[in-house]
Amino acid sequence: MRAIVCRELGPLSVLNLEDLPEPDLGPGQVRIKVNATGINFPDILTVEGVYQHKPPLPFIAGFETAGEVIEVAPGVESVKPGDRVIAGVRPGGFAEQAVVDATAVLPTPDAFDDVTAAAFRVAYVTAYHCLFQRGRLRPGEWVLINGATGGVGLAAVEVAKLHGAKIIATGGDDGKLAVVKDYGADHVINYQQGPFRDQVKAITEGRGVDLVYDPVGGDVFDQSLRCMAWHGRIVVLGFTSGRIPELSLNYALIKGLSIIGCRAGEARRNDPEAGNKELEDVLDLANAGKLHPYVSHVVPLERAVEGMQLLLDRKVIGKAVVTMG
Repeated sequence: MRAIVCRELGPLSVLNLEDLPEPDLGPGQVRIKVNATGINFPDILTVEGVYQHKPPLPFIAGFETAGEVIEVAPGVESVKPGDRVIAGVRPGGFAEQAVVDATAVLPTPDAFDDVTAAAFRVAYVTAYHCLFQRGRLRPGEWVLINGATGGVGLAAVEVAKLHGAKIIATGGDDGKLAVVKDYGADHVINYQQGPFRDQVKAITEGRGVDLVYDPVGGDVFDQSLRCMAWHGRIVVLGFTSGRIPELSLNYALIKGLSIIGCRAGEARRNDPEAGNKELEDVLDLANAGKLHPYVSHVVPLERAVEGMQLLLDRKVIGKAVVTMG
């Protein structure tokens, strides 16, 4: 089978398309014919060696897949050959086949093709967990969603709107922000055009926002702290800007702020029951036709590195997806 292999850590140029033997099928596992794999920012960080999860070398890049079950181990009854599925792999997604535990497999929502399905799980489960379990977002609250043009940002806009929040979304490109507005943001702000505190204060009539959802970090995080209402909460889920910000605790004290870290995948591993309930909730929304993953770029497997570079260069709206056919 063909796969994108990382044999040394470094820039994306270390990745190569290789022919590998099919992976062995172990007890309790299923074999998936991968049709599409979503590209996520952690894919890039893992290749660079700076992500929290550090798989042993060599490894196949890619975290989330969509495809069809083609084989199951004896005793596996939760899925069968021919089932359309999505699955998380840690890592191993940029390949024509993946072998995963049957417990890691979910049915593909009926309304999704494989490309859409490959853009779904990571973004929407992250958004749902960070907004509600960690951020405690309530209907009618103001939420500031940073990095709203990216995968987890755009998913957060759609999910927050479904739950009755009032949304201010930030991003760095007016054209991309037009998509964010279509997805339900009440107001959009281009943070490339200068500090946005005054705009947020004006929109909220001087009150500030109740919740900040921040996958960006850096200067955007610093500005967001000055946009918050009394007893506001800020959920930190990443640092796509490249700079991990430092917080002056006196400001958190003065405004009574809560700074909340969010790792959706790790949360599910530590509390499987709660994590499975969140997955069910998100799948129910998808099967009800209420979620619409946005894919701006689709590239074939041999151009997977190009697709990852598009994400790194901020060219992607929503998600980019690799296809195997």
